[in-house]
Amino acid sequence: MGKKRSAGSGGGMSPAQQAAKFLGISVLAGAVLAGIALPAAGALGLAAKGSVEGFDEIPANLKTPPLSQRTTILDNQGGKIATVYSRDRTVVPLSAISPYMQKALVAIEDSRFYEHGAVDAKGILRAINANARDGGVSQGASTLTQQYVKNVFIEEAGDDPTKVAQATQQTIGRKVRELKYAIQVEDELGKKKILANYLNITYFGQQAYGVEAAAQRYFSKHAKDLNVQESALLAGIVQSPSRYDPVNDETEATKRRNVVLQRMAEVHDISQAEADKAKQTPLGLKVSRPQNGCITAVKGASFFCKYVEKVFKSDPVFGKTKEERAKVWDRGGLTIKTTLDPQSQASVQASIKENVRKSDSVATAVSLVEPGTGKVLGMGQSKPYGYGKNETEYNYSVDAKYGGSNFGFPTGSTFKPFLAAAALEQGTPVNQEYPAPFQMPYPSKVQTCSGKPWVNDAHYKVENENESEVGPYQLREAMEKSINTYFVQMLADTGMCPVVKMTDKLGVVQGNGTKVDQVPSSMTLGSTGLSPLTMASAYAAFANEGTYCTPIAIESITGPGGKSLAVPKTKCSRAMSTETADKINTLLSGVTDSGTGKQAGLQARDNAGKTGTTDARKNAWFVGYTPNMSGAVWVGSPQQDVEMTNIWIGGRYHGEVYGADTPGPIWRSAMTGALSGRPAPKFRIVDIPKPDKGGDQGEGDDDGKPGNGGGDNGGNGNGGGDGGDHGDNPLPDFSFPSDLIGGNGNGGNGNGGNGNGGGWGR
Repeated sequence: MGKKRSAGSGGGMSPAQQAAKFLGISVLAGAVLAGIALPAAGALGLAAKGSVEGFDEIPANLKTPPLSQRTTILDNQGGKIATVYSRDRTVVPLSAISPYMQKALVAIEDSRFYEHGAVDAKGILRAINANARDGGVSQGASTLTQQYVKNVFIEEAGDDPTKVAQATQQTIGRKVRELKYAIQVEDELGKKKILANYLNITYFGQQAYGVEAAAQRYFSKHAKDLNVQESALLAGIVQSPSRYDPVNDETEATKRRNVVLQRMAEVHDISQAEADKAKQTPLGLKVSRPQNGCITAVKGASFFCKYVEKVFKSDPVFGKTKEERAKVWDRGGLTIKTTLDPQSQASVQASIKENVRKSDSVATAVSLVEPGTGKVLGMGQSKPYGYGKNETEYNYSVDAKYGGSNFGFPTGSTFKPFLAAAALEQGTPVNQEYPAPFQMPYPSKVQTCSGKPWVNDAHYKVENENESEVGPYQLREAMEKSINTYFVQMLADTGMCPVVKMTDKLGVVQGNGTKVDQVPSSMTLGSTGLSPLTMASAYAAFANEGTYCTPIAIESITGPGGKSLAVPKTKCSRAMSTETADKINTLLSGVTDSGTGKQAGLQARDNAGKTGTTDARKNAWFVGYTPNMSGAVWVGSPQQDVEMTNIWIGGRYHGEVYGADTPGPIWRSAMTGALSGRPAPKFRIVDIPKPDKGGDQGEGDDDGKPGNGGGDNGGNGNGGGDGGDHGDNPLPDFSFPSDLIGGNGNGGNGNGGNGNGGGWGR
């Protein structure tokens, strides 16, 4: 028996020493290639000659890529949301691997591992003799070190099929590289480290990379707890994971296991009696199926999980290029603590389940954020994440770049507070009064940011929800009742550019990332498609005394080895004065107290919000907030092809859907549970008296249906127009193809308004 090599690190060899050593084994390398990999014996000299000439051209050091591992995504309390990985692997030290497993692998793959160097001369001669006797290639002669190097090449190739083929091809060039790097690895790492690395890098079938993942997959236990027969089974799989797969072919796997057990007895790792006893035992599988990806997320957080992934892959903090970021994500080994609040998420899911069914013809999406921090606290929708019936891969809460609708969803009158804030910032008094008739033409001209005004050359008209809604109105009552003609008159005085500047400061962009259209319907009646997260974040600025904070989903990341990684931070900036924010809070408190949003109002804590229903009742919204939480709820058809009249939603019949009677209760329920047990801070309320008009103009009934003065009604007017130019039509036609975003027929594109319908409601 030869002298054992040290298990520690080598002293290191100079390039000249490496070359000399390489030259000494090059003849054996040629023999390997000639007798094993290549059928023609004449290749021996060629291989030897070529290997020496090419030696200096091979890089001096083997670049060992970090091993791809599992990434764990946690909520803000440390609870696991999901595990994601490109390769299911958990790297463990040799001390956390059963001694039986170590011995089994060495016995079957390279029984002289501790005796030879990078190349096993005896093994090569044995393989040559065996192959000559059999007339083919029945034995190989690669050492465990060479196999490890080959696995490094494969790991570096990732999932690129071309690179994988290059890493495994039977060529002289690859074998030469493998031999050189094997010398380096032997010299630098030592035997124990090589064995540990091999056990962590190699593939064991069933999507399990490394012995820890394999132990979990086949036996639902840690690698340190593997017994002798379990170790022999796993060691046997390595040679051919598909052929010896115990899940799919128990007979073949058992034969292979017994071969390993016998080999362990032959090299005296175990006694023959132990081997014979182990051979008689059943495989004892206790298979754990892979739980990979956001589709397996708990607490209904699959879409939030995907949002986190999309944020990671798009934010420059994780890499300068898309490719760099994707590589870091695929490499994994991260522990990502997110902003998701388990209490808020549970409340969101419970509210959705109570109010909308996944089989309904329409869907709902809910997003909750924290004012002042931008933290996304909850996110969910009624169509689950998946690829089957009534499932979708599209996240209706976010913009297209994060996996959402291509265009968002028209917001209806929930856009009006942005116009009001812009007007107040311009100096418009909070008690501003306009005639606000039931019906009126759009203004003849409205100024835009370009200096070229929008011109109503097609004589478009706008009207209120109900013929009884006739002014004059002041701002407070107009906001509570969502009077369309009032806000169109306000836009005529304010101009569109201040509104654009306000929405820019509030992070309001369409679902496709472009700015809101500078046409009256977008600036007043919400014909532009936006996402629930965008709306919740924008309204959070009102709650945060006028300061807008960009939404964030990640609190911290710990990388492999416990190293902390930088994460995106929220960016907060003032969007409006504190005085303006206080006025908006007062106005929108009236909406939930006695206006169109009364059904959504919370008990025992200050709250404010706005309802919205769009043309033809294809979308209904409620966006609201308290001083410490903001939330947006959308209900509608993802493909914008369902008019919500005479419809069943969540097991309840709706003659007509209003922002108050469907999204409103979802918001109220989600917010109530999310805020339970938490402080109830107050708004600074501004005194805005209601004018005495000498008669009851009528407010919406408690059920959300219009009374004398109308409720949150979708509108039945004829003020629309017939489509036409996108830039000039006050109700621009966004007739996008229904398959722009689908998800097996269950996704959807939030298209914009409909130029044929008119009458955008509340």
